[in-house]
Amino acid sequence: MTVVRVSRPVPVGHPAFAGHFPGQPLLPGVLLLAEVMEAARAEPALAGLFERPTQLQAAKFLSPVRPGATLDIGLQVDPGGLRFEVHSAGMLCAKGQWTWSPST
Repeated sequence: MTVVRVSRPVPVGHPAFAGHFPGQPLLPGVLLLAEVMEAARAEPALAGLFERPTQLQAAKFLSPVRPGATLDIGLQVDPGGLRFEVHSAGMLCAKGQWTWSPST
């Protein structure tokens, strides 16, 4: 089982904040998932996992991510997929799992 921890900043000026939501900006869930996937792809031990078909098995968004936050992403590989947790400012923001097809 491989466990990796990655920190990624959320830029204050990210264009998604302009429309999501005016006056109460938060990072959209799809962009949070993209940050998790990019973090996994950037890690040499995990980079090859997304070369085969993947499926987002589960995702829960538990607290908002605001402009200027730092994402602390935990990635854990097990036989069935890649589990993730995202924390920011000590709060669990999101968790879930990607699964992939077995090699043929």
